[in-house]
Amino acid sequence: MENRENERIIEDFKNFLIIDRQLGERTVERHLLEIRRFFENSDFDPINATKADVRNYLMRFRGWSTYSYANMLKTLRIFYRDYLGRKEVIEGFKFPNHPFKPKKIPSKRELQEFYQFLKEPLAKAIFLFFATTGLRRKELFNLKIKDVDFEKRMIIPEKDSSRTKMSWITFYNDEAEEALRGYLGSFNDLDKNRRLFPVTETYFKKRCKAFERKTGIRITPQILREWFACEMGRLGVPDRYVDAFCGRVPRSVLARHYTDFSPEKLKEIYDKAGLKVLK
Repeated sequence: MENRENERIIEDFKNFLIIDRQLGERTVERHLLEIRRFFENSDFDPINATKADVRNYLMRFRGWSTYSYANMLKTLRIFYRDYLGRKEVIEGFKFPNHPFKPKKIPSKRELQEFYQFLKEPLAKAIFLFFATTGLRRKELFNLKIKDVDFEKRMIIPEKDSSRTKMSWITFYNDEAEEALRGYLGSFNDLDKNRRLFPVTETYFKKRCKAFERKTGIRITPQILREWFACEMGRLGVPDRYVDAFCGRVPRSVLARHYTDFSPEKLKEIYDKAGLKVLK
């Protein structure tokens, strides 16, 4: 009976995350994983827990990485403060300090080395799309033919339901266009509903791992997204437009309310930057 009630609460918490908090699918899954762990490993009633109960539970995980501990605390904060309305149970618990690690962004020469390492036209096209669009991993692999305007080299991904992760408009450069043509052969008579890259994420990940084993250079979709953002900034693109290409919520009042994010303006900004990977 208790397990059934716990499952009902967890299911209701899931709906709360989706509807009330407007969180994305992957974020919801992470919170559900943490709350299930909490329910399964608590030696007290989680619904009627005291602050001391939560403190004793957190004590078990002091040896965890700062990121894992912070994720757990984020879930408990949302569960008690926002879902149950019992902020007194969770307030006062501090998040651990994350040690600062400077990001290692590969050089353009290293990206070119990776491009030469790739053999299949499909892999080359995926790589250049990551490096020149700013798309997230999931966004790129979910792209359908209908999401791409081949004439304008413009991409309009399906909308993300997250409050913080948006999908706006981005573009790809002439190098990615050439690679895409080498993979597809032609842009005519394509099934609009088929995926642009009909492979799993593992397909690209295996090639990244093989390259790292050979050269020691780490390449991932996230690193390519970060390279794109850094390179566009180096080319003089304002942060608010880089955020738009990357699908991030505008951070400033200026960006939110006084910036032209029309497709025409975004294309003008993108083309003017002259982004290149292979030259």
